[in-house]
Amino acid sequence: MTSRMRTLKDEGAALALAMVLTLIALIVGSSLMLLSETETYASMNYQSMTQARFAAESGVHKAINFLLNTYVEPGNPSDPVSAYNMTVSPVQSGNAAVVLSARTDVASNYPVAATQAAFNTAAKGTLNAGGMTLNYAASAQLISMRQVFGYGTATPQAVQTWLITGVGTTGGARPAMVEVSATFERQVVPYNMYGLFATAAQCGALSFSGGVTTDSYNSSNMTFASGIPVTDNWGGNVGTNGNLTEGGGTVVNGTLSTPRSGVGNCKSGAVTGLTQNGNAQVTGGLVQLPQAITFPTPAAPNPAPATGNNNITGSTTCAGAGFSAGNCSGTAGNLVLNPAGSPLYGADLKLTGGAILHLTAGTYNFNSISLQGNSQVVIDSGPVIMNITGTGQTNPVDFSGGAVSNATFIPKLFQVVYGGTAGVKVSGGAQTALMVFAPNADVSLTGGANIYGAVLGKTIQNNGGTDFHYDRDLPTEFSMAWNTMLSSFSWKKY
Repeated sequence: MTSRMRTLKDEGAALALAMVLTLIALIVGSSLMLLSETETYASMNYQSMTQARFAAESGVHKAINFLLNTYVEPGNPSDPVSAYNMTVSPVQSGNAAVVLSARTDVASNYPVAATQAAFNTAAKGTLNAGGMTLNYAASAQLISMRQVFGYGTATPQAVQTWLITGVGTTGGARPAMVEVSATFERQVVPYNMYGLFATAAQCGALSFSGGVTTDSYNSSNMTFASGIPVTDNWGGNVGTNGNLTEGGGTVVNGTLSTPRSGVGNCKSGAVTGLTQNGNAQVTGGLVQLPQAITFPTPAAPNPAPATGNNNITGSTTCAGAGFSAGNCSGTAGNLVLNPAGSPLYGADLKLTGGAILHLTAGTYNFNSISLQGNSQVVIDSGPVIMNITGTGQTNPVDFSGGAVSNATFIPKLFQVVYGGTAGVKVSGGAQTALMVFAPNADVSLTGGANIYGAVLGKTIQNNGGTDFHYDRDLPTEFSMAWNTMLSSFSWKKY
């Protein structure tokens, strides 16, 4: 009896244990099935989210492509800058933020309807991925805008910063939405960071001798002594992509900037930054640039000016100089030119015999200009922008036999722009204040006396004792719109 009872008890315990183990197996199996299902859904969610993000990035890239290749910045008759309030951020038009939009959830507000319509077409679309249709659309908000002036034009360029937002969506059983934002902007670099800059990467790209000195002043806040600006013995900075060779008591009252290093003898293949002799000095020392600085070649006048001598002597009248009464006035040998609202074209101007040519504000497109026999170019009002073509000329800009007179001592009021490779000669004088932009030309400074302003050339030779005074105000006035860049990037999901 006792033995049988023990057997029954053992069989009951085994049954209970089997039921417990079966339950545990069911729980583990269910958990594994739930985990597998969760991981499957997570993978599907991740796939949908990734696809939506790629779609949103496509919207951003489409918007950037439009702004880079199709969009025209404000500053033309159909899109005047006056329509924008640039004193606030984001920029406003009609008391509302300026927005280009291809999204249904973001309202557009751009002053030009055609531009908005083009953006709406360009910045939205669909993609196919894994048998699924992805949708994207973008908007662009104008965060900031300012105007910068370059050489050779009186019309500024608008430089902008945009906040671009792209939204991508997926369909299917597990839809997803992702928003991607990026800041798209253009860098601005001052043209005139140096009084004299030579673009050539060679020995003697800058060559100074004959007791030359450089220093600086600020044309926006001048003080005068004996009728000329008071200069400071600092800030007369010079630069080159190559070497400065100086001697004969030359003093650069400022820095020398160059990507080259070392002081000493210079030779091809081993270009040093500075070669000095004869007690020459660079008081501010060397500044090593991280890389060479490149400057754009200015566009030649279009249409090109005629060629052939256009002589102006001490007795030449407007008719004799080939200029119409609408563009020319004054007495014989003392002519006053006025572009009258449009570029004034001339061939090869040659001033001799004490002739005086007065220029008033506007654009002048000449093939060449030469001053001889103590002739003068006088700046009556500005800015005067003189674009030179230089066809068939050895020295298309030659002021060596006369003088430039800009009594304001504000260099930006007389700009000489030349994109060719021939020679440029600029003579110093009592009131010679100008800017020369000739990045591919060999420039020589002659005549002694003084030059106020800034000069850019392939090479610059100042071996005639002409002192140079850099206008520190120029970097604030003249800049070039440089590379575009994405300065920030972020994304979020919904």
